[in-house]
Amino acid sequence: MSITASAILLVGRVLFVGLFVLSARGHIVNHARYVTTARGRLPVPYVAGWPAGVWLLLAVLSMVLGIWPDVGALMMAAFLIPTTFLFHAFWTFSDATQRRAQQSNFYRNISLLGATLALFALFSVVGAGRFAITGPLFNLR
Repeated sequence: MSITASAILLVGRVLFVGLFVLSARGHIVNHARYVTTARGRLPVPYVAGWPAGVWLLLAVLSMVLGIWPDVGALMMAAFLIPTTFLFHAFWTFSDATQRRAQQSNFYRNISLLGATLALFALFSVVGAGRFAITGPLFNLR
């Protein structure tokens, strides 16, 4: 991959993780709120707080630094799947305003999930470019 393409990919990686950094901070700082929200939705609600935040920070670092960025993309996908279906189930809301807000969150997460899977495929086939510490863990060539 050329230096120019590698630089563009690095900028894309940095910009992509922005929302995940904010989410990680929220999970760490507001641990009790996330645990309360997760009760009845997760078998171990405690993991919805700071452990989820740390998971996201590790995924972000993996993606930005290029340390097995394919694994970082899968970590983000693994976070998005339960988050999307368990916490943004818009079809369960009868109030129109809440339903629209949850529907927006649901489809945002579905779009992010698609992006994480596309990045996983890119990283595991092409790599993360010249500005990465390691290559991918998986080789799907």
